[in-house]
Amino acid sequence: MVMRRRIASLAVTVLGVGLLLPAGPAGAHGALENPLSRAAACGTGSPRTAKSPACKAALAVSSTALPGGWDNLRVANVAGRDRQVIPDGKLCSGGIKGYSGLDLARKDWPATKLTAGANFTFKYRGTIPHKGTFRLYVTRDGYNPSRALKWSDLEKKPFLKFTDPAMADGSYVMKGRLPAAKTGRHLIYTIWQNSDTPDTYYSCSDVVFRGAKTAATRPEPAAALSEAAAAGPASAGNGRLPWAVGGAALVAAAGVITLLARSKSRRLR
Repeated sequence: MVMRRRIASLAVTVLGVGLLLPAGPAGAHGALENPLSRAAACGTGSPRTAKSPACKAALAVSSTALPGGWDNLRVANVAGRDRQVIPDGKLCSGGIKGYSGLDLARKDWPATKLTAGANFTFKYRGTIPHKGTFRLYVTRDGYNPSRALKWSDLEKKPFLKFTDPAMADGSYVMKGRLPAAKTGRHLIYTIWQNSDTPDTYYSCSDVVFRGAKTAATRPEPAAALSEAAAAGPASAGNGRLPWAVGGAALVAAAGVITLLARSKSRRLR
């Protein structure tokens, strides 16, 4: 009986100590899913993890946190000093060794096709919700994906900024306009600075910008004639006439042929 009481007392003591111990850190928080970030593309459950050569290379890096830790790329106590804390060449990993595979300079990272200047709905998967501000940057013109990403590769100011956006179906939803006058392969860099924790999250999304679709217009005949006339005579030696002069010559020739035909017809009568 005494032994049973001691065992019960010990169990209560152990349980009480367990309740007083601080909880371990949460294992997941979020990453940009549209446009698709490198971490999300190479994360657990992504169909690109096994297919993408870039993801295979990232997973092959020693001590990698991927694919399981795809949504836990965070750095504590940055407090807005991103450019001072995160070193050049390590923007996509946040300088964390376990995510260094995301810094690999390659042209074959899975990329999302976007239309420059168009409205777009950004989605950031929030596996553990937080309060905070999102800042989205885009690479400058001339960006080369074959070189490690540096802060100087990004535009100085974010093209979009959102604070505490609404969450729908497990993702933060942010609507805004994409950068205009961008073409070809670029990278969108997302910084999520939490206001309810000391953490800041970093995401690299490879994208391919297409120009805005505009209907092709053809100049009216009168406009074309004016443009040709304004161009002046053809340069010597090219053997061609401007459209306007050539057209006039054809019209005159047709008139002469018509007059000759009428004259011949009268003679026959």
